[in-house]
Amino acid sequence: MRIAIVGPTYPYKGGGAQHTTELAHRLTAAGHDVVIESWKAQYPSFLYPGQQTIDVPEGEPYPKTRRRLDWRRPDGWVAAGRRLRSADLVVLAVLSPVQVPPYLGILLGTARKVRVVALCHNVLPHERKPWDEPLMKALLNRVDGVLTHSGQQAELARTLTRKPVTTVALPPHLPARSPARGEGIHHRLLFFGIVRPYKGLDLLLRALPEGVSLTVAGEFWGGIEQTRQLIAELGIADRVELRPGYVAADEVPALFARADALVLPYRNATASQNVWLGHEHGVPVIATRVGALADNVRDGVDGLLVEPGDAEALRKAIERFYEDPERLRAGVRAVDPEPFWSDYTGALLRA
Repeated sequence: MRIAIVGPTYPYKGGGAQHTTELAHRLTAAGHDVVIESWKAQYPSFLYPGQQTIDVPEGEPYPKTRRRLDWRRPDGWVAAGRRLRSADLVVLAVLSPVQVPPYLGILLGTARKVRVVALCHNVLPHERKPWDEPLMKALLNRVDGVLTHSGQQAELARTLTRKPVTTVALPPHLPARSPARGEGIHHRLLFFGIVRPYKGLDLLLRALPEGVSLTVAGEFWGGIEQTRQLIAELGIADRVELRPGYVAADEVPALFARADALVLPYRNATASQNVWLGHEHGVPVIATRVGALADNVRDGVDGLLVEPGDAEALRKAIERFYEDPERLRAGVRAVDPEPFWSDYTGALLRA
């Protein structure tokens, strides 16, 4: 089958780019002829405040990649659609409603001569704008099928379209190498990844017990001054290390090696790689019962689960963790990606 995936890949960074790249590799290994239609300019900087591209790949780049799409060039969107008319399947990787106008331009160019699936990492953003829902309705009602990564996201998609919606778990796209694993108890926790309000860093700061330190590593999408102010108000500046900015792949193992646990205090979530990332580095995960986080943490075996939005419950979970941290560390196992990818590619092709 000739398949075109439209989405970010190297030199773009992050989970969306890693997923697009790994999906192309997996479909190619299954015998399909795959091309990635990617971006030379994906978002205006005022809509994506973080670092967009990187110099060193986060995985093996996919060779058959065309980087021609530009958010400033609608003519290029339509031209991409014309190029894709020879494909048997076009997969639109949807990470944000900001992508909808280019994707509608691509659909205009295909002239409905090819089947199209919208692969929705998020059906709607965690922090929504008034135009998000109308944009997503416009896109989802013009494709042939929708793929989501959780039942909750599937239900949301069905409120926006009557097109078929398929659900399958997001598969792991993790570093191929075996990372270094930490030894001993450091009395230090890790919050890792882009910092946004829905991820609940403020709850974790309020929950941090005496004698426990915290490293916060990742890009702040606004709110860093409020975070510093909260740290000062709580009197924990001597125990909180802020490392704002993109964390390069070769710096990640050292971060996890000095942490006793990864904490994911999200208020809400869809799917996330971070539980698997923590386990890949031999680190237990303390997470809230939201989205797919709860599906990937075995409560009391390789991590602990708490209800979202409750700083006191989170504090008690951290204290419970430190009663016997080695027990949970012993329960951590790296995930086997193969069954997840087999299910995922099969579901995508059926969608």
